[in-house]
Amino acid sequence: MTPDQANPSQLAELIQNHWSVEALHHVRDVTYGEDASRIRTGTAPRAMATMRNLAIGLMRQAGWTNISAAIDHYRSHPEYATAMLDLTT
Repeated sequence: MTPDQANPSQLAELIQNHWSVEALHHVRDVTYGEDASRIRTGTAPRAMATMRNLAIGLMRQAGWTNISAAIDHYRSHPEYATAMLDLTT
């Protein structure tokens, strides 16, 4: 889309979508150390990224804004994580 073809609301949406993806990648890299991961072959990198995205999404859905704090919380209280998923330990 050229600048002449886009209206301001379309440009704003494109920019917002871009930065929401960048924010997710930032959380995955900083909090989970994804760039330092040694998982590099086959479908494993995609599977791990999917699992990280799922975990981040669930924590955000539970109301967490600080994913690192949420990870610490659920690490200390795994029963809360299993309750959130409606699983039993």
